[in-house]
Amino acid sequence: MYLCVMISKFIFTKILGWKLVGNFSSEVKKYIVIGAPHTSWKDFPIALLARNISGVKVNFVGKKSLFKPPFGFVFRYLGGVPIDRSTSDNKVESIIAVFNKYDEFRLALSPEGTRKKVDKWKTGFYYIAKGANIPVVMFGFDFGKKEIKLSKPYYLTNDIKKDFNVFYEFYKDIKGANPLLFNNKQFL
Repeated sequence: MYLCVMISKFIFTKILGWKLVGNFSSEVKKYIVIGAPHTSWKDFPIALLARNISGVKVNFVGKKSLFKPPFGFVFRYLGGVPIDRSTSDNKVESIIAVFNKYDEFRLALSPEGTRKKVDKWKTGFYYIAKGANIPVVMFGFDFGKKEIKLSKPYYLTNDIKKDFNVFYEFYKDIKGANPLLFNNKQFL
């Protein structure tokens, strides 16, 4: 584990020139991490390096096809959980059940749901957090400053507009790898 942290830190800071602003909470055992702006394939490896540096286990979900041979085992090893997006199953309820099953589970999601530009964020992460009664940690990919910005755990209120305004405020000045693909004006 120590070697993985040291190698990740060397690559993240010395080779790539990034820095981590904030930390994943290790005291809070369950939360959703929302990563944005998700505008490039580069986001994933940079996020993995930042997670490794923190030493806190954070899982992610990915489309089922990523977990097929020959490389599926790599995504599982990295903390991936496959999701079948072709069925009409209620994914929010399924993920809430995963949170309820484990004493410790942290899940990273992209609220945009894609690297393409979207008019508004998907709200599944919000309803997962509400249903599992867990906080949200905001994770920003700031390519302009070469920083990963992490918020403290944010506990949702009963006012979705207020909560999304908190998210908007956190991400408003963060510049993604492809800034034109991030809609930082309208989340709902």
